[in-house]
Amino acid sequence: MDSPLTMSIKEKTNKLLHHRFGPVFLATALLCSISLITRLALLIYSASGVDWSILNLLKILVIGLFYDLAASSFAVIPIIIYLWLLPSKWYASKFNKVLLFIYFFFVVFTLIFNAISEWFFWEEFSVRYNFIAVDYLVYTTEVIGNIRQSYPINSIMVGLVIVTLLIVYFLRKFITSSTTNKTSFGKRTIIALILLSLPVFTYFGVSHKWKYHSKNQYVNELSGNGMYDFGFAFWNNQLDYNTFYKTLPIKNAEAILSRLLQQDSTAKGEFKNTSRTINNSGTENRMNVVLISVESLSAEFLGTFGNTQHITPQLDSLAKEGLLFNNLYASGTRTVRGLEALSLCIPPTPGQSIVKRPDNKNLFTLGSIFRSKGYNSRFIYGGYGYFDNMNEFFSNNGYQVTDRSALQDSEIHYSNIWGVADEDLFTLSLRELDKDYKDKKPFFAQIMTVSNHRPYTYPEGRIDIPSHTGREGAVKYTDYAIGKFIREAKQKPWFSNTLFIIVADHCASSAGKVELPVDKYHIPMIFYSPGHIAPDKFEKLTAQIDIGPTILGYLNFSYDSKFFGQDVFKMKNGEERAFISTYQSLGYIKNNTLVILDPNKKATTYKPDFTTGSAVTIPADEKLINEAISNYQMASYLYQNGLYGFETIKKP
Repeated sequence: MDSPLTMSIKEKTNKLLHHRFGPVFLATALLCSISLITRLALLIYSASGVDWSILNLLKILVIGLFYDLAASSFAVIPIIIYLWLLPSKWYASKFNKVLLFIYFFFVVFTLIFNAISEWFFWEEFSVRYNFIAVDYLVYTTEVIGNIRQSYPINSIMVGLVIVTLLIVYFLRKFITSSTTNKTSFGKRTIIALILLSLPVFTYFGVSHKWKYHSKNQYVNELSGNGMYDFGFAFWNNQLDYNTFYKTLPIKNAEAILSRLLQQDSTAKGEFKNTSRTINNSGTENRMNVVLISVESLSAEFLGTFGNTQHITPQLDSLAKEGLLFNNLYASGTRTVRGLEALSLCIPPTPGQSIVKRPDNKNLFTLGSIFRSKGYNSRFIYGGYGYFDNMNEFFSNNGYQVTDRSALQDSEIHYSNIWGVADEDLFTLSLRELDKDYKDKKPFFAQIMTVSNHRPYTYPEGRIDIPSHTGREGAVKYTDYAIGKFIREAKQKPWFSNTLFIIVADHCASSAGKVELPVDKYHIPMIFYSPGHIAPDKFEKLTAQIDIGPTILGYLNFSYDSKFFGQDVFKMKNGEERAFISTYQSLGYIKNNTLVILDPNKKATTYKPDFTTGSAVTIPADEKLINEAISNYQMASYLYQNGLYGFETIKKP
């Protein structure tokens, strides 16, 4: 028998559902309920990474509910307007009932579809929807294709429709219970305006930062709502540095950066912004350069760094024969950040990568430097170059672009939605490099692989791990393809005068308990050139933006530079630093200390653990904070003001 309290709750619930705006309350309840189930499922999935406490659990549930309600205030706008404007004489009609059933079918279907999508997104990135999810909307062909190739999407959709129909059938009485209610237009107007004021209040009064209340990143993310976070990311996908981040007077920032960059013993002349002259005495070493940018190659995959799965035998062998960089860190968590760091040698600016921004032509790039030295500069990609704006960016910044469209169907052994198999990419690359050699032109080629990416598919019979079984197989296949490429390159007349650099664009995962887990940015790099480079290991801290200047330094090139990156071979002890970031958190590593700049004009100093990725807050280090601000602020300043262009400095 129900208690008085239970009866009271039932009576109030029935009263709400029988109200003219009952469907609004029902839709809100559905959104909050499914969001709660999603949150609990993600919490259980990430149990090992969550700092468990009663307080954290309450924060996840209470703040999560708050954001669920905030998201629902926007989601129910259409039904509020419909119920407000529909005349009472039509409200009890069969037509209205059918429309309500159709509406709730789409509501339930969308909510469950979103929950499933959030699960897969969390599985990949360990965050709720963010800038990445919005960014992927631009490339629906690739993203939808990736989903179809990675998951049994047809079975999922059929199951989703069945579950939706069952839920709507179960709720049928609640859906139509309000159709007997007659409310005057005046009363409807008052109620509708009150309900419509809630999303206005949410837009202006609710802060996305309220969920960042814990030192544990999983707790913060679980406290959010995926749909609300998606909307926030959609409207805020560009972050102006001066508006959101801690700043210095521009002259102070320039002075600090001048001191940091002129530590390089080769930097001479008047310093303006980041412009200086790099002078190297002696004869230039005009070797060919092949820079292989490997998709998602975390350092932890290599046996050289302790992996016991034996999935990188070719890379491990090359690491023993060449110069292995043990302490290199990626700028960001996506390919466009790696491409930005390798070509522009600039710290990651908040929001969108410069590769995808407007007004990004004629910038100061590594490819432009090589072209000014008489080289053919190439960017070779296994997919279609329109993705992530690669064709547009590289073709307008000193590179000749070649993508999969240069291959005939008969030349492709295998392809998926992201591009051709890496072995086919390298076959294409060898063909293009042979052309340059035949034309008696030294070449610089940046080659971007694609196979180490979900759905993790590749030609069968190459390795002992079947295709489409997981990340380990994709890593081993890419390793196989690189080894095959090097063996074939050894047969070329240009091999003996070529420097090969193998480096990751970013790690496979950036998830961790803290905001910027440093271990999730650790990537490998190998300088390989038999007869020129002796086997060795380079232990100094290296930033991804240092790779370009280090290559130029190894070649003994003199040139006018604007790069933020430096030749690490010439850095003195204590001068090394690295940059790591998400699209909004900007990290600066130096002297075993991590400074993080956040978009609330906040700067925090940490002592990171480079093995586990954890970090402990320590007293503010104002000197390092100012160095971090100077680098990131000046990077944004130079780009936004058109001062990072190649044509604005004297060409060698």
